Amino acid sequence: MEDMLLYSSLSLIVLLVAFKLSIQSRRPPKHLPPRSPSLPILGNLHLVKKPLHRTFHRLSQKYGQIFSLRFGSRLIVIVSSPSVVQECFTKNDIVLANRPPSLVGKHLAYNHTTVGALPYGDHWRNLRRITALEIFSTNHLNMFLGIRRDEIKRLLRKLSQNSCEDFAKVELKSMLLELTFNSIMRMVAGKRYYGYGEDVKDEEEAKQFREIMNEVFANAGASNPGESVPLLRWIDYGGLEKRITRLGKKADAFLQSLIEEKRSQKVEGNTIIDRLLSVQTSQPEYYTDEIIKGIIMVLILGGTDTSAVTLEWAMSSLINNLDTLKKARAQLDSEIGQEKLMDEPDVSKLHYLQNIITETLRLYLPTPLLVPHMASNDCTIAGYDIPSKTILLVNAWAIHRDPKLWDDATSFKPERFENREGHDAHGKLIPFGMGRRACPGQGLVQRTISLALGCLIQCFDWKRVNEAEVDMTEGNGVTMPKAVPLEALCRARPIMKNKVLSESMDV
Repeated sequence: MEDMLLYSSLSLIVLLVAFKLSIQSRRPPKHLPPRSPSLPILGNLHLVKKPLHRTFHRLSQKYGQIFSLRFGSRLIVIVSSPSVVQECFTKNDIVLANRPPSLVGKHLAYNHTTVGALPYGDHWRNLRRITALEIFSTNHLNMFLGIRRDEIKRLLRKLSQNSCEDFAKVELKSMLLELTFNSIMRMVAGKRYYGYGEDVKDEEEAKQFREIMNEVFANAGASNPGESVPLLRWIDYGGLEKRITRLGKKADAFLQSLIEEKRSQKVEGNTIIDRLLSVQTSQPEYYTDEIIKGIIMVLILGGTDTSAVTLEWAMSSLINNLDTLKKARAQLDSEIGQEKLMDEPDVSKLHYLQNIITETLRLYLPTPLLVPHMASNDCTIAGYDIPSKTILLVNAWAIHRDPKLWDDATSFKPERFENREGHDAHGKLIPFGMGRRACPGQGLVQRTISLALGCLIQCFDWKRVNEAEVDMTEGNGVTMPKAVPLEALCRARPIMKNKVLSESMDV
């Protein structure tokens, strides 16, 4: 009897498999974008070489401006054409508004529930609305202007320590990271975590935060074949999931301690945590501690390293192009002078400074492949069939350097934005993405970069440490860092001695 039952079960399974295969064989084959030949199980993972944006650019020259790869079981479509990008984020914007699942999204983005990792839908729209109202609105960005001013003055004073009389060598990367991290964390929790002595009130807490952030940025960009090959994920190839799981718990405990500290204070403060706890009071079942921690994590990951990296690329480009630096300084001296430190409201008058930042973001955008999108349903892009769950990557780096789109495409020329060259076509200049999932913190990033870069130009003379040009090689990392951190010579200008050093610090 048992043998008969087993035989019947096996026969049924065989029939079901045969039926499924016969149905599939009747379906018309998908008209997928061109693709490189792949290996069994691994697909095209053997082609993955860093930096990815350069690898994808080389492949696009062979297969076209829209092509596909198989990363294990995942279908990846890479786009490097402005017209196709425009089609993706207009006609197909809602279909492509999802984010692909990942280890980082699971363990550091609270199981994909942050505004950056959430699937498109009502919950995402609510979170996007509250971040727009409570964090990124013009009114709230203006409220935190004093923090940005103060942190930039601290940076200027630090740079002037040995450069008041003559040129002194400085390493800018660490100073710029200190600027951006302290600016964000003072907005979030009212605390500085980078610096020494009285600048940091709790050194042990600051050390813990720095260690967590170093781990987060080191692991967030780590390549993980297990994301695409289930067998490797099951055995945790390389131990990445174990590391990220442990890191997620550490980061969560730290953020929870910040919330509890604010919650226990009798007088409500004016930090972002205070504001989110206030919203939580009216809707505690929705704005949970986990939602608040997710918003904080997005702010830290999106508003620190990206801004510091962009500033470092901008300063490197200016020091390699001294005529551009002189032109920017001349405009600052003409519009602002040496009797007043530039401020955020002055940026609108400094068109050449804005052009420098735009040109930096064109050549050295901190997210060269933007943030990945995932198709929620089948769709068509540029006449090709794109199945549901396909991951879409936009090679913005390749678009920004396409000689068919830009005159002298790889040269640093801010003057190109004095005419309409950079704005003639949608999808041609996209450092912050497009469509519904474009970067919500664009305003904050631009304010921070504009004020910091303007003050560095206004307050110091800059030159290279020797005759050799600054090395502009790209390193590996989430935000396309420089391979060699920027070292330069700086000398304080009169405004530093007569104005900035004599002023008291903002509170």
